[in-house]
Amino acid sequence: MGFVGRKARKGQVPDLVASYWTLAGGAYPHTDREYSKFDFRLRVEAAARVGFRGIGIWHADLVHSLERYSLAQMKRILDDNGMRHVELEFLTDWFLDGERRIKSDATRRLLMDAAEAFEAHHIKVGDFYNTPCPMSRLIDSFAALCAEAGRRGTGILFELMPFATIHTLDDTLTLLNGVGADNGGVILDLWHVVKLGIPYKHVRRIPLSFLQGVEINDGYLRNLPDFVDETTNHRKLCGEGEFDIRGFIKVMLDHGYAGPWGIEVLNAELRQWPLEKMVSRAYSTTSEQFSDF
Repeated sequence: MGFVGRKARKGQVPDLVASYWTLAGGAYPHTDREYSKFDFRLRVEAAARVGFRGIGIWHADLVHSLERYSLAQMKRILDDNGMRHVELEFLTDWFLDGERRIKSDATRRLLMDAAEAFEAHHIKVGDFYNTPCPMSRLIDSFAALCAEAGRRGTGILFELMPFATIHTLDDTLTLLNGVGADNGGVILDLWHVVKLGIPYKHVRRIPLSFLQGVEINDGYLRNLPDFVDETTNHRKLCGEGEFDIRGFIKVMLDHGYAGPWGIEVLNAELRQWPLEKMVSRAYSTTSEQFSDF
């Protein structure tokens, strides 16, 4: 499954995607208030004005937005504002049984319906709880997700992160190779790459056919005492932390990645900013990272 978009010329900013949590004013991760205080239309319009060409939508915020808009109306808003790239998130517990799987399946139906309606590029999936599961079951479950998503015209991207039952590059490649679906891949978040201690050069082991999404951000090279608090409240806008962002971008470009770039910053202070300040700072600090390429 390829990207629909343009490959940036030298000195040109590529298509940037405002991932959900970057613009999720007033929302709080892992609570019952994961929806934004900013109206969906206002967020999309504000993102488009500063130059974003894609946007992310979180499942809880989708539920909240559907209280005001239909899926068709949301699609029209996205199209009217030139959003070429739409991502939906987040699906967990897709490989389990029992009560957690029942809740997961409800979210799965919601995200699949929205992905089809929005012509979304992908749905992000993963695991926040380091839930033990045999690799054979993970492969079968991921394959089923990809098959269903294929019928909806979208992809399934696994997000490699420290909290997941799959949290190594080797296991991620085992999963993807075991499934072998054209619309199944991985999305690399720089924060997770750094915190997992994966050398940038090692991500070149991921075949381009599997590398279907990249997100950048900034943060501390050292770990804060509470790892969950750090990832949900203390990420930084690009250039405001200690990560070698340009080094990561160079490796990705040299490897041949030509898709859009997401900016995902979960930060407690940022979530209190006015919408216009939030979108303009997110876009300007991210676009600056591409000035040498």
